[in-house]
Amino acid sequence: MASSSDPWSREYNEASKLADDITSMISERNSFGTGPEAQRHSSAIRRKITILGTRLDSLQSLLTKLPAKQPLTEKEMNRRRDMLANLRTKVTQMASALNMSSFGNRDSLLGPDTKPADDMTRISGLDNSGIVGLQRQIMREQDEGLEKLEETVISTKHIALAVNEELTLHTRLIDDLDEHVEVTDSRLKRVQKNLAILNKRVKGGCSCLCLLLSVFGIVILVVALWLIIKYL
Repeated sequence: MASSSDPWSREYNEASKLADDITSMISERNSFGTGPEAQRHSSAIRRKITILGTRLDSLQSLLTKLPAKQPLTEKEMNRRRDMLANLRTKVTQMASALNMSSFGNRDSLLGPDTKPADDMTRISGLDNSGIVGLQRQIMREQDEGLEKLEETVISTKHIALAVNEELTLHTRLIDDLDEHVEVTDSRLKRVQKNLAILNKRVKGGCSCLCLLLSVFGIVILVVALWLIIKYL
């Protein structure tokens, strides 16, 4: 069994941990209901699934290069292929739970993931022209795989552009909302200022009225006293 310190094992452990995190986030998804918070949670899950898919592709590429850089037994190679296949199946299931059709069966993306036959087995019994023909066949298969990958990249690009347009629209709507809020806030402050002035005037008017009534009362009292003294 290979040591966990080699690059492939480290990369696989990180991918496996990310898969566990995604599984936990999917389990928590129902607790967010159906509001904006739930949408942000689902978006975060989708981003992590996309990152995990990229890591799996990197693991697959690294696995094909290992025999040259790090000799492994056929049993160990098969074990790692099975580990990678199981993790990819798990990613497919998680993507299906979120209706991410682009992460469906890998066969729809690059064709069946068949284990490559041993090179010596494939060229055994072939002469020079047969080996050349085999090389051309392999190149054609690679070209077909690249064409399918290009179609997927173009489709992803279109999705990204659509998402960008949606974000731009939301940003513009938020800017408009901010502008309306500022205008409304300014009008509210003016109304509050006018109310304060009116309230001050009303208080001042009441004070003057009270003063006039007091003076009038004093005058009446003086007149009454004068009349009483006059007729005594």
